Amino acid sequence: MATNIVFFGHDAADAAIRRRMRSFASDGCAVTGFMMRRADPKPTEWTNIDLGQTRNGAFRQRISMIFKGADKAVADGAEALRTADIFYARNLDMLASAFLAKRKLKLKTPVIYECLDVHRLMVGTGPVARTLRFIERRLLKRCAGLVVSSPGFLGNYFEIHHKGLYHAHLVENRLVTGADYGPRPNKQAARTSGPLRLGWYGILRCSRSLDLLASLADTLGTGIEIQLHGKVAANEIPNFEEIVAGRENMIFAGAYKSPEDLARIYERSDLVWAGDFMEAGYNSVWLLPNRIYEGGYYATPAIAPAGTQTAHWLNTHACGFTINEPLEDTLIQLVQHLQEVGVENSEEIQQKRQVLLDLPSETFIQPHGEMGSIIAHVLQSRL
Repeated sequence: MATNIVFFGHDAADAAIRRRMRSFASDGCAVTGFMMRRADPKPTEWTNIDLGQTRNGAFRQRISMIFKGADKAVADGAEALRTADIFYARNLDMLASAFLAKRKLKLKTPVIYECLDVHRLMVGTGPVARTLRFIERRLLKRCAGLVVSSPGFLGNYFEIHHKGLYHAHLVENRLVTGADYGPRPNKQAARTSGPLRLGWYGILRCSRSLDLLASLADTLGTGIEIQLHGKVAANEIPNFEEIVAGRENMIFAGAYKSPEDLARIYERSDLVWAGDFMEAGYNSVWLLPNRIYEGGYYATPAIAPAGTQTAHWLNTHACGFTINEPLEDTLIQLVQHLQEVGVENSEEIQQKRQVLLDLPSETFIQPHGEMGSIIAHVLQSRL
């Protein structure tokens, strides 16, 4: 009999939510979504209870939606909540909603907390950070498990602030098993002419990354093409359109779907940018972004700032390039060097491509059964 999971998610349209829902289904679990959304309602691949709309950066509104979401969950999905074997909650606000709904129905259902980003409001010594960590600590103590996407979150945040209060499971942001990603490229498939193409993909939310890429575009001119694909976080980069529109060698192609569009995107790229500074010194240093796994599958080497968890991952696998501060200089120097030797003759890019192709597929694709095993382990530990 399939394990019944109720998934409290922050945005039904989020690609990471979609990926996790697919991984549960692939592992034989039955999943019902209890989801907030950031836009108008859209059809989902799963049975979904709509908990209402929230807005990026609107934290006061999101706090009120914790309570409204719990009320709506109970009103519209009480039967699914009562019959669930486990609650799975992404982000702190949805964790709070899950526990409120659980309390309203007087349930004893175990809850797993998934944290794929540690928001800047959670760190520091100010009253807001201390209050949020107090709430998180109270809820985490009652959780049956914690899922994180990078060991950096454990060593730099949870072990410091919540040591001994959780049972952690590391689930990297790899591609979901069972989906059709198309064939992997081969070494001979590299382009032999044209400008060097550097891609920046995913949630485009980092103003410093955009400035770095714009400077690169200005300096190298026709020798570089910056390809931008994904959703722009307008609250973080309000001048995105202005910066891109003023440069012919910066091309924004809009949002994309995973896995449907990944092959088309990455086959056009020589390198992928994997830096992030939206929460510099904290989350941005600790995370492991989707693009190193997507790019890795399609043999597109990544560039990352030194001293980050991403750089450590690239160095461990010897499959990418890392650059030191000042990045405004070293990024240009690296790409100029690769330009000088020419894309068609760049042994360094080709060597990195071959390393990526030689790595086992589990490096980039989530092993079948990983999420199901975590759920089974949590449920078994409750017996």
